Amino acid sequence: MRGTRGNRVEDLTGKVAVVTGGAAGIGRGIVEALLDEGAQVVIADIEAPVLEATVASLSVRGVVRGVVTDVSDPASVEALADLVFADYGACHVLWNNAGVTSGGGGNPWDQEPNDWRWCFGVNVFGTANGVLAFVPRMIESGHDGVVVTTSSGDGGIAPVPYASVYASSKAAISCFTEALAHQFIAQKTKLSASIFYPSGGLLETGLWEAQRNRPEALARQRPRPPAPGTTFAEFKATLAAAGRPTDVVDLAELGRFAVQGVKEGRFVISHNLDQAGRLLHARADAIATGALPPSALDGLT
Repeated sequence: MRGTRGNRVEDLTGKVAVVTGGAAGIGRGIVEALLDEGAQVVIADIEAPVLEATVASLSVRGVVRGVVTDVSDPASVEALADLVFADYGACHVLWNNAGVTSGGGGNPWDQEPNDWRWCFGVNVFGTANGVLAFVPRMIESGHDGVVVTTSSGDGGIAPVPYASVYASSKAAISCFTEALAHQFIAQKTKLSASIFYPSGGLLETGLWEAQRNRPEALARQRPRPPAPGTTFAEFKATLAAAGRPTDVVDLAELGRFAVQGVKEGRFVISHNLDQAGRLLHARADAIATGALPPSALDGLT
């Protein structure tokens, strides 16, 4: 069986890392971990005030810089790559982390075209734009490097029916990253790829309030009351009422876990992979019989 691991970036000291959506939440935890490993970090984020405050806060930990970037805009990402290679001469870690939700859960048929455009514009096209702008230059530079995609088990492992657009976007980037990893190997590049599935408990991140950054041009056209559980507090309360665990993940620790996975050369970086494996086996068994596979809500995750 052909190997699925490429070259590792085991020592991050002095390496150049670019993290999209790195000013807050999971992205900030990743940035902190990279800085603690001695990397030089460029944070690309669309929220200028938050980005400025994060860079000011983290500058005591190492070399960090912020660049306002809209990952859904190819020109914006290309300008980011121009800056990174002009000022640093290399990119050793490209972490496509920026992500949004579609604007609320609910029935798939209640989603609007703009929900699809916004969610896929950031999650899918944002990842593609990062690869298109950075990877050819990373290959040409001749350095060992890694491209990391922050996906989600909610789609990347199995669909979540009430978050169909978001889950579909995460399934897309998981598939894309697998293809990327195989091609890095087939083309004998010095690059590898990894998928990071944030996990280990509840994730209290800015994703819950992602609508604050939604462009007016992509606003919903029809008013719709918020679906149940669309805030973190509501979601946590719903889980508690059902007797399910409500432990909240330490995002700084999660960032350290993710960066360690990159250093170790893992393709899939996630907690609870045994549970994911059981769910995937159940899905495979259903597919083999032509049946509907179980979703992420069927008690196996």
